[in-house]
Amino acid sequence: MHNERMVTAIVLVNAERARIPETAAELARVTHVKEVYSVTGDWDIVAVLRLPDYDHLDDVVTGELRRIQGITRTSTMLAFRTYSPDLLDQGFGVGLSEE
Repeated sequence: MHNERMVTAIVLVNAERARIPETAAELARVTHVKEVYSVTGDWDIVAVLRLPDYDHLDDVVTGELRRIQGITRTSTMLAFRTYSPDLLDQGFGVGLSEE
């Protein structure tokens, strides 16, 4: 059954430098983790979680993610509104010209 009220969480992850690829691969195998990216900036990895309810958030973040070797720090954000892909494409196109 598809639940329209899924909870989306974005988890920013710092990992031991030598273990970033392995840590990202382990994150991708965690229940409810739908996307994993290695990124530039202050964080090493971003994981996108889709959960059936808020109760699962604690199970995944403080339970499963904290057991993954190589994670040194996390910060979790909850998404409260989703925008359509068409609007997102328009926003990312701002400032780009077609020549």
